[in-house]
Amino acid sequence: MTGPAIGPAASPAPDSSRRRIKVVVADDDTLLQAGLALILGTDDDLEVVGQATDGLQAVRLCHELAPDVVLMDVRMPGIDGVEATRRIAAAGLPTRVLVLTTFHHDAYVWSAIRAGASGFLLKRASPERLIDAVRTVAAGQAVLDPAVTRDIFTRLAAQPAPGAHPPSDARLERLTAREREVLRQVAHGLSNTEIAELLSLAESTVKTHVKRILAKLDARDRAQAVAISYQTGLMPT
Repeated sequence: MTGPAIGPAASPAPDSSRRRIKVVVADDDTLLQAGLALILGTDDDLEVVGQATDGLQAVRLCHELAPDVVLMDVRMPGIDGVEATRRIAAAGLPTRVLVLTTFHHDAYVWSAIRAGASGFLLKRASPERLIDAVRTVAAGQAVLDPAVTRDIFTRLAAQPAPGAHPPSDARLERLTAREREVLRQVAHGLSNTEIAELLSLAESTVKTHVKRILAKLDARDRAQAVAISYQTGLMPT
C-alpha cells in the first residue's frame, strides 16, 4: 500500500457554486473594448459574456444575455449610449448600466442618469476602480465618480431635459435633518460605510436612511437622488 504523495499542496479548486457577475462591454473603440474585457477577466467573480460596438447591439445583448451590468460608452454609432440605456430601463431588464466617459464635462452623462443609468466612471479609472465599480453597481448601488460628480451635476442639474418635470422643493421637505445630511454625503460620492464613519452611525442605520430618502424622493437609486439634491438646491452650486 503506497503512502500519500509528498509534494506541493494543490491549489484550492474555484468555488463553482458561486454565481459570477455577468458583464457586457459596449464601446465602439474595439481596442478599448478589448482592454476593458481583459481587465474584467482578471477577476474571478466577473464574467464578460458579450461585447457590443454600438447601442443597438448593446440593447440586443442585454435582452439575449440578461447581464448584471453593462459598461456603456455614451458616444456610439446607431443609437448612442443614452438611448440604449433608456431602452434597457424601459424594457424592465435586470441589467444595470454603468456609463463610461472620457470627459469631465460630458452632458451625455447627465442624460444617461436621467435615462436610468446607475452611475458613471471615467475611462481612465484604474483597473481596481473599474472592477470595484462593476461590483458596486451589480450589488444594486450607484457609482458616482467623485472626480466628476460635483462638476457634472452643478453644470447640468439646472438644465432639465425637454418635457421633464423636476421634482418640487416639497419632496426635499419630506426629509428629516439627518436624512438631508446623509443625502449630502451621498452626493459627495461617499459609500454607506464612509457615511457611517463620518456621521458616527451604524452602517445599517445609514442603509435605512438611504432607503427612506429614495422612497421620499421617488428616486430610482442613489444616482437619481443625487441629481434631485442638486435640482432642489440641497447641494450648493
